[in-house]
Amino acid sequence: MRRKIIGRKYEQSELQHLKESDSPELVAVYGRRRVGKTFLIREFFQNQFVFYHTGVSPLEIKGNQLTKRQLEEFYVSLREYGLKDITCPTTWPEAFRMLRQLVEKQRGEGKKVVFLDEFPWMDTPRSGFITAFEHFWNGWASSRSDLLLIVCGSATSWMKDTLLNNKGGLYGRVTYHLKLTPFSLLECEEFLKDKRVELDRYDIVQSYMAVGGIPYYLNYFRSGFSLAQNIDRIYFAKNAPLRGEFERLFASLFGNPEDSKAIVKLLASRRYGFSRKEIADKLNMTSGGTLTKTLSALTNSDFITSYVPLDKRKETYYKLTDNFCLFYLNFIEKKRSNDESFWQHSALSPAITSWQGFAFEEVCFAHPRQIKAALGIAGIQTNISSLIIAKDEHQSGMQIDMLIDRADRVINLCEIKYCNQEFVIDKIYEEKLRCRAERIRELTKNKRNIHLTLITTFGLRYNEYSGRIQQTITMDDLFA
Repeated sequence: MRRKIIGRKYEQSELQHLKESDSPELVAVYGRRRVGKTFLIREFFQNQFVFYHTGVSPLEIKGNQLTKRQLEEFYVSLREYGLKDITCPTTWPEAFRMLRQLVEKQRGEGKKVVFLDEFPWMDTPRSGFITAFEHFWNGWASSRSDLLLIVCGSATSWMKDTLLNNKGGLYGRVTYHLKLTPFSLLECEEFLKDKRVELDRYDIVQSYMAVGGIPYYLNYFRSGFSLAQNIDRIYFAKNAPLRGEFERLFASLFGNPEDSKAIVKLLASRRYGFSRKEIADKLNMTSGGTLTKTLSALTNSDFITSYVPLDKRKETYYKLTDNFCLFYLNFIEKKRSNDESFWQHSALSPAITSWQGFAFEEVCFAHPRQIKAALGIAGIQTNISSLIIAKDEHQSGMQIDMLIDRADRVINLCEIKYCNQEFVIDKIYEEKLRCRAERIRELTKNKRNIHLTLITTFGLRYNEYSGRIQQTITMDDLFA
């Protein structure tokens, strides 16, 4: 029975086009682990594959037995899909010749779909895997107009470097690539409704702040439980399913998990992030190729985001934007209590209130298209960033939550406020907003028009000071 695919409308239309193509197709599907890649492919094609195989996790096998184990499991899959009179291959060229033999046995019209999942895991050291795959595709598969070969992996940097940006035999051979990103708020709402989990939009925003738009994590939410009860179940209860997820996640994705975790933990300590030089200095890393690769891997996997602040046009900053990591580092790694109802007991604590403000900012940064649409600037080129202005002997410092620098010479100076009711501007805050706008005018030498913009949950309460805000974006706009 086919399970319902939530969202992914664009991705499904592209897969349908590839299914109907009259050319051979080599398709790379990639994205953050747990984002739903395998589910999408299996459910869209309803498991109607001429061959389907998943690589073996390198975490499960030690030493030089990994290649042997990968080939043994590939052999098992070949037999399951109908190739019986064979012996276990000892090399990847032999394994791919067997796959060719299996596909050639298939009859009937339409695309023959081969799905190789966790593709990067098969590329073990000194195994010759990629060379054998190149020969398989270039020497035979690329001539089969009825073949749709899908390779899928969570190691996003490996997928991009080895397949999409290949300079050797696979150069230009991938005919289509599809990156799956986390769900939007609207897709989370649809997903939870389908599971009969009754949460209003305010609670859905909080759930996004706790687990991000990751379907695998949202699947742990249960109907009949409040948001706080669900968070306790999946994070704080005995044998909570996500308690050890942080370590598993990094160990399975990155060749240098300790460096990756160190960078993520550092970025979690400052809301607007750090420059590359600051990261290298604080972590005693050399600012060379290894750091470049690690930052690229984290960015490609949607854990961190790079941006150029308005006042530093040549310096790139990196900030942590993965909500799961933010939650874990704030409340699991630092938590010393054994309270299995921690979230229910602490919901109004200063620590959670502070985290909510930070996490809501990242929810907003995850929905730039919705924010631009609400502002009526969907078609205008923009650069979205944060900004910290350091204090000097003349002026105090300040933080700008979000700046939208637009090609039409306007800057939206966005204040992001997480509230359980309408946000109220008083005289002191109105003066603060005026000062911030003036500082941005000074920074841009009056070459931009400044529009003060409020992004908040339930909107703005109008009073004698609210006129300072020119546009207000609400929580509902983020669900558009």
